[in-house]
Amino acid sequence: MQPQLNNEFFKLANLSRDFKEKTRKPSEVTQFYLERIIKNDPKIGAFENFYPEAAIKVAQVADDQIAKGNWMGPFHGIPFVLKDICEVEGHITTCGSEIYKNRISTATASVAKRLMGAGGILLGKSKTVEFAFGGWGTNQRMGTPWNPWDKDNHRICGGSSAGSAAALASNMAVCAIGTDTGGSVRLPSAFCGLTGLKVAKGRLPTDGIMPLSHTLDTPGPMARSVTDMSIMFEVLLGTNGKEIEEKIKSQITEGDFSGEHGRKFRLAVINDKARRECSSQVLKHYDQVIKILQNRGAIVGTYNPKIDFAEISKRMGDIIAVEAYHHHGHLYENKANPMDEDVRQRVLKVKGYSAARYLKLLRDREESKREFLNSFERFDALITPTTTSEAPLVCNVDQAVSPGYFTRPANYFDMCALSLPMGLSKNGLPLSLQISARPVSELTAIRIGVEVERQIGSIY
Repeated sequence: MQPQLNNEFFKLANLSRDFKEKTRKPSEVTQFYLERIIKNDPKIGAFENFYPEAAIKVAQVADDQIAKGNWMGPFHGIPFVLKDICEVEGHITTCGSEIYKNRISTATASVAKRLMGAGGILLGKSKTVEFAFGGWGTNQRMGTPWNPWDKDNHRICGGSSAGSAAALASNMAVCAIGTDTGGSVRLPSAFCGLTGLKVAKGRLPTDGIMPLSHTLDTPGPMARSVTDMSIMFEVLLGTNGKEIEEKIKSQITEGDFSGEHGRKFRLAVINDKARRECSSQVLKHYDQVIKILQNRGAIVGTYNPKIDFAEISKRMGDIIAVEAYHHHGHLYENKANPMDEDVRQRVLKVKGYSAARYLKLLRDREESKREFLNSFERFDALITPTTTSEAPLVCNVDQAVSPGYFTRPANYFDMCALSLPMGLSKNGLPLSLQISARPVSELTAIRIGVEVERQIGSIY
């Protein structure tokens, strides 16, 4: 007899175990999520398109394969969501723009191929900021998703992967793909109480993903726990399904909290200037997490950046805007096109930006990366809040200001960075911690994240 489904938030790792042990079927779980989408998405607005018939067919195939003993690995039968800037052949990919509302993809992004090739079940495409250019998650023409953590007030989900976050936080999928150029995986993960990973540039393929800033764009996994996110990451890396279980076990070993060669983790924390950017609620939870890590043996020291985070954010904004203009500026130049005016303003502000000035931005970034890595040598990771406050109301958002004060430096220095919940504010809204590590050091961030999650528990 199959266990009854209810409204609980299913973890990827638990479902994978149930499927492997044949105590649940992918088809019943997929049907559960499709029914929740039909019921809840009219208010939440997380989905741009969803594919119930195709999802059920794929789930039934997964049922048959697993019943015959052909279990492919921990992503087999898992329902997921894809950000609508990722191409899937034969399906509409709007990139969050009304002008592309009928645009049919002619190819499939590698990240989507890997997830579906591992047995994942694509439920649909999630809403995004137009051309993924915005950290708040708003979209004037295609709709701004509703943050499920506040049932009465329309709060932002964070951007640009707003729909992916809304789908997970409202329990309409198990996990999702976002993309991160200046925080677009981590910001929505933070505001919606999720775990998200910004990978180092080049770690995951970007073919078949609409470019915003080709210098900075990275795809990344979003889930409701560090373990679930880690499984997704391994699938995205192309790790063989049967090998993933062993790799994940090594990352979450109980009682093991140490860096390379068994030495204590050396963690950098924010200075007084950065602390002044944060709300009192954020600082309260942040300080509690730092104390927990110290009690677990971590060595903690204050990091004073050579370049202020606000200056980094400005430089990042210019790089993104110049490259966004290169890719999409022609659409915004035509005033008759039905574009999001907030994004239009961001793109067109760099019209006339000289090539020499742009090249200087890139040279300055490379020099700053070298200086940063040298100055950061004594630390394993930088521990910051992900955002400076809880999710604001949509009506209170200042579109002229980026919420990426803490997220953009990771992109600028090409670090990897993990965002995960660190508790709830007094208003019952998620607050988030960010763990940033050197390029291609995702495992370091994950191991620290596992310990944080183990010590403070889950908010789901």
